[in-house]
Amino acid sequence: MPPPPSPANLPTLQAPDDDPQRWLEDIDAHAAVQWADAQTSRTLAAFGDERFKQDRDALQAIYDRDDNLPMITRRGALLFNFWKDAAHPRGIWRTTTMARFRAGTPEWDVLLDLDALAAAECEDWVWGGASTLPRTHDRAMLRLSRGGGDAVVLREFDIPSRSFVTGSNAFTLPSSKGGVEWLERDTLLLISALGDDNATESGYGRKVWRRQRGADPLQSPLLFEVPATHMSAGMQAGRTGERECVWYFARPDFRKLVLWMGDRHGPKTLIDIPADAIPEIFEDWMVLRLRSDWTLGGTTWREGSVLGIGLAAYIGGSRAMTLLFEPSDRRAVQGFSWTGGQLLLSILDNLKPVFQRWTPTAQGWACTMVTGLPDDGTAYLWPLDACEEESTGDALAMCLGPLTPESLYLLPADADSAQLLQRAPERFDASGLVTTRHEAISTDGVAIPYVMTGPADPTRHEPGRAPVHLYGYGGFGISVLPGYNASIGKLWLERGGVSVVAQIRGGGEFGPAWEDAGRREGKRQSHDDFAAVAADLVRRGVTVPRRIAAEGGSNGGLLITNMLTRYPERFGALFCTIPLVDMRRYNKLLAGASWVAEYGNPDIAEDWAFLQHLSAYHCAEPGHGYPPILLASNRRDDRVHPGHARKMAAKLQALSQAAWLLELDAGGHAYGKNNAERATFTALGYAFLRRSIEWQ
Repeated sequence: MPPPPSPANLPTLQAPDDDPQRWLEDIDAHAAVQWADAQTSRTLAAFGDERFKQDRDALQAIYDRDDNLPMITRRGALLFNFWKDAAHPRGIWRTTTMARFRAGTPEWDVLLDLDALAAAECEDWVWGGASTLPRTHDRAMLRLSRGGGDAVVLREFDIPSRSFVTGSNAFTLPSSKGGVEWLERDTLLLISALGDDNATESGYGRKVWRRQRGADPLQSPLLFEVPATHMSAGMQAGRTGERECVWYFARPDFRKLVLWMGDRHGPKTLIDIPADAIPEIFEDWMVLRLRSDWTLGGTTWREGSVLGIGLAAYIGGSRAMTLLFEPSDRRAVQGFSWTGGQLLLSILDNLKPVFQRWTPTAQGWACTMVTGLPDDGTAYLWPLDACEEESTGDALAMCLGPLTPESLYLLPADADSAQLLQRAPERFDASGLVTTRHEAISTDGVAIPYVMTGPADPTRHEPGRAPVHLYGYGGFGISVLPGYNASIGKLWLERGGVSVVAQIRGGGEFGPAWEDAGRREGKRQSHDDFAAVAADLVRRGVTVPRRIAAEGGSNGGLLITNMLTRYPERFGALFCTIPLVDMRRYNKLLAGASWVAEYGNPDIAEDWAFLQHLSAYHCAEPGHGYPPILLASNRRDDRVHPGHARKMAAKLQALSQAAWLLELDAGGHAYGKNNAERATFTALGYAFLRRSIEWQ
């Protein structure tokens, strides 16, 4: 195994807080790139054996299967889909009809071949999505990223001719973080971080313009702006009855929103709702999901409640809210959206999915339950139509489980029972595998659920030594539910291993209280939850600590590095992907300032008092026997800075710890820009984990 680069050969520049590795934050500096490339070569040399290559090729074949389930969105009369396979590694944008799709083997009409475009223009294009012109859907604004980052180039595309609109009148914008909304064929709403003084401290756009065809975008009429200290500005075009409406919103941070109703000339009316409430408005109806208790006229609505009211009545001063959902300790709303004047409500009842459809009328709100979906597993529900004002009320549902591939269902507007559209193929052998649910007791006595998948008797072959892959996230109110993971299935479960997914605090599985308990000071408790799950696997006789391999990415990367420094004795190996690690400087790196509401502000002494104990980069010390760790990141990630992974690997190696780095040169905040890179990233990570826990 090649030795790590000698710490004596690394630059040791003095910097604030005496950070000798800060030079690695210079993403494209020659010395930093050379160091990261050498580290990646070292990792590939150590773990990229023939078994890895076989695993990589097997995963890529799975990702590239032509019978994988296409995800669809309806725009006008057609279904749109973006698709990647072996022949189209960057992907193709294509359409078909619902009739053809339901037949199971639809003929697709290709609108854009991204591989051909990238080759013709000598650009590293990665698809970022599209917005089509409402009602006609014959024009689109395409979002194309260089290398897969969040910053995108905006380009106008003519759908009938399958070509980009060119010339001085074409709608285009250079790469930046932002987006557009169509008002009409020759008028856009634009938000962009491009140019001087147009970006927030988080790097997002803070101004909204109305751009006419042929006009200079940043010299167009300015409609709305927020301070640079905010996370971002935003806008959304819609209607209230027959009248055009534009919603403008300011986001002081990712948890707060200040909303105005207006028109194409700017905001007019402030909608006086709690700053941390989540609104959904359609025509003259408003629904609010509460993140905190709200007292109105002597009535206190609990956090997690969902309330409905007529918009005009609310603006006029009425607060006669209708309670659409009342939470309980383990019953929480996961999401809600409008489709065809009906509200779709997605609920988790003790981790079991439940769906309701609410219809508002002048006489009140009527509720029906969605039926026809499988009783077991995980499920999601969302509108079929991309354009809310054109929606017929049809919805799509996805159902899956750790051993059950994805099934796509149609929920017609005039029916309560879902209809199966297509099933995905099985991508690994699930024979003899079972899924069970368990609970671990965390340090404060709270029960933490986790789902385990593996052999019916995981102790059968090696009593108490099952190789376990443990995954968690625990942040931003994101629920982590067990699904069909073909990578884990092929490279872990098929070989007799066990997969565990933990629902730790900080997520949204049980509502705002569960989320808040793992935020700021509570982030440490969220990490305790994950460590408690690892301990419970040992207590139950499933395994021993040195056979537990844990994985987490982004916010989950912070989790994994805290397992390294706080609970090293509970793990055999750690796979830390696209991670957040340095909590002293995170708010100064790329989009980090937008996460202060989740973690706290290290520049405030009271916040640093608890953050310093979460900053694994600072907590790592000499003299500890840390488990081996692979930190994997992406040079073109413009959300979480790749310097986090670089610096942590460098520090651990300087402490003579077994630390490895993998850095892709593109792909954004993800495991790669195409299926080949994703397969390499994943297979190498699992090869490292298996080798480190001495399994296969």
